[in-house]
Amino acid sequence: MKIIIAKTAGFCMGVRRAVEKALDAPGKHQKPIFSYGPLIHNPQVLDLLQEKGISVIQEIPESGVGTVLIRAHGVPPAVKRNLKKSGFTVIDATCPRVVKVQAIIKKHARNGYACIIIGDHDHPEVIGLSGFAGKNGHVAGNLEGLKALPVFEKAIIVAQTTLNISLFADIKNWAKTHCPHYKCFHTICDSTSERQAEVRKLAESVDALIVVGGRNSGNTQRLAEVAAHSGVPTLQIENETEINTKALVSAETVGITAGASTPNWVINRVARAVERLPNDKGEFVRKFFFTVQKTMLLTNVYVAIGAGCLSYACSVLMGINDFFPHVLVSILYVLSMHTLNNLTGLRADRYNDPDRESFYLKHKFPLICLAMFCGAIGLLVSLGHGKDSFIILLVMSLMGLSYNIRLIPDKLAAGKYFRMRDIPGSKTILIAVAWGVVISILPAISQSDNLFVFSTAVAFLWVTGTVFARTAFFDLLDMHGDKIVGKETIPILLGEKKSILMLKMLLASLVVLLVVSSFFHIIPNIGFALSLCTVLMLILVSLHEKKLAPSGIRLEFLVESHFLFAGMVTVLFSVFL
Repeated sequence: MKIIIAKTAGFCMGVRRAVEKALDAPGKHQKPIFSYGPLIHNPQVLDLLQEKGISVIQEIPESGVGTVLIRAHGVPPAVKRNLKKSGFTVIDATCPRVVKVQAIIKKHARNGYACIIIGDHDHPEVIGLSGFAGKNGHVAGNLEGLKALPVFEKAIIVAQTTLNISLFADIKNWAKTHCPHYKCFHTICDSTSERQAEVRKLAESVDALIVVGGRNSGNTQRLAEVAAHSGVPTLQIENETEINTKALVSAETVGITAGASTPNWVINRVARAVERLPNDKGEFVRKFFFTVQKTMLLTNVYVAIGAGCLSYACSVLMGINDFFPHVLVSILYVLSMHTLNNLTGLRADRYNDPDRESFYLKHKFPLICLAMFCGAIGLLVSLGHGKDSFIILLVMSLMGLSYNIRLIPDKLAAGKYFRMRDIPGSKTILIAVAWGVVISILPAISQSDNLFVFSTAVAFLWVTGTVFARTAFFDLLDMHGDKIVGKETIPILLGEKKSILMLKMLLASLVVLLVVSSFFHIIPNIGFALSLCTVLMLILVSLHEKKLAPSGIRLEFLVESHFLFAGMVTVLFSVFL
C-alpha cells in the first residue's frame, strides 16, 4: 500500500506559535498557567498541556493569580481587559491571521460599517471577531444566512479564517451582484486555502483519504467536507485507533491530510498504522519482509550493520587491509550505545515513535543485557589491537553511559546544565564524533603510521559529518516530540528552515571533500564513488524539504540504508577496479 501524506498536513503557523508559547510558558511566566478556553481544537495537544500543568478556565474570576494564554482563535477585547483587571498576566497567542481580521473589523465598525462575519455562530474565532464588531456585528453561517440579513447602507464581509473556500466564493459572487457596495475581504487563511486545494488534487491520485484532526476543529471539518465532495472514500478520525480497516482493504494508495491543529506525532502514528494494514491481509511474503525491516530498525541491528559497512569503506579509504576487527568493533559499539540511547529516550518516543516506545518498554531487560554484552565484547576486541584503542573506546563508552547522569552539583552548575544531555545539541554532536572516532581513528591507531596522514583526517571528517547529518535529520523529524519533553536539539535551536539549509550545505561540503581529496590523490579513487552515498543523502534531505520524501518506516530505512550503500560501493570498487 502506498501512503501519500499531504504537504500541508499538520500545524499551521498560528497553531504552532500558540502551542510553542504554551510549552514555553511554565519556564518563563508566573504559575499557575491557564488558557482561556481550549488553546486549540485538538484533544491530544490539550491532554499534553494538561500534563504540563496548563489548565483551561472558561470563566473569569474576580481575582486571579498566574498567567493566562489567549487561545489561537482569539477572544473579544472585553475578555482580555477583564483578565488583566482580575490580576492575571496575559499572553496573547491569537493567530496573527485572526488578528488581521480583528483589525479590519475594528477599523470599519468604528466608522459605522455593518460587519458581516461568514462562519459558524458558536465557533470561538467568530465569537471573538463579533466582540470587535460590537453592535455592528452580524454572523451568517452560509449564503442563505447572508440573504436573510437586511441590506445595509454600508457593510463589509469577512470570513472565518478556516471557512470553505467554495462557500466564500459563492458569498462574494452573490454580494457582487446584489450588494455591489459591500466591501468583501478575503480573510480565509492561506494555509486553509492551500490545504483544501491540495485535498482536491490529492483525491485525484488516491483510492481513499484520511482526514486527521479534532472533531471540534473547524478547518478539519472543512477538509473532510472537501475530501468527501471529491467522491473519494473519506475517513475523518482523531487518532490511529479510529481507523476503519475495512474501508481501506481494497485501497492501493491512501492519502493522509490533517487539520491545522493536528500535531505531527498524531499524523505519524496514523501513517504508521496505515503502513501496517497490508500486513494484516494474509500476504505472507510482504508481512515477513515488513516485520524483518521493522525489527531490524527497532533493535538498531540495521544501523549497526550500516556502521560496519561505513567502517569497511573507511578502512579501504585509509589503506587498511586488516579491516574485519574494526568492522566488528564498530557494529558492537553502535548497537550497544544506540540501544542504551533509545532506552533513555522513551519520553520523546511517546510522541515521535510510539512503536519504538512500546517495543522498548516490552523488552527492556533483554535489550539492556544485549547492549551491555555488545559493549563488553567490543571492548575485548579492541583490547586485541592495543591499550590505546581499548582506553579510548572505554572512555567513550563511559561517556555514553553517563550522558543522562547528573554530573555537576547544583552549586557548581551554570544555570540548568547538570548533565551532558542538558547541553543543547550535545547528543547529535557526541554521536557524530563517537562514530568518527570508532570508525576512523581507532583503525588508524592500530596502524600507527596512518594516524596523522591526510587520509585519516578526510575519513574522520566524512564519517563525522555524514553521521551528524543523519542524526540531525532524525532530530528534524522529531522536533514536535522533542520540544514537548524539553529537549533542545539543533533543529529546535535553529528552526526547521535553517536546519535544512545547514544539512544541505554540510552534505554538499562532504561531497566536495571526497571529490577534491580523490582528485589530488589524498585518498584513493574510491572517494569519487563514496561521494555518491553523500549525494543520495543530500537528495533525500531535498525531497523532505519539498515534502516529497516517503514517511514512517520507509523514510527511516532509506536514511539508514545509505551507510550500507557505502559498503556495497566499496565492495564493487574493490572487486572490479
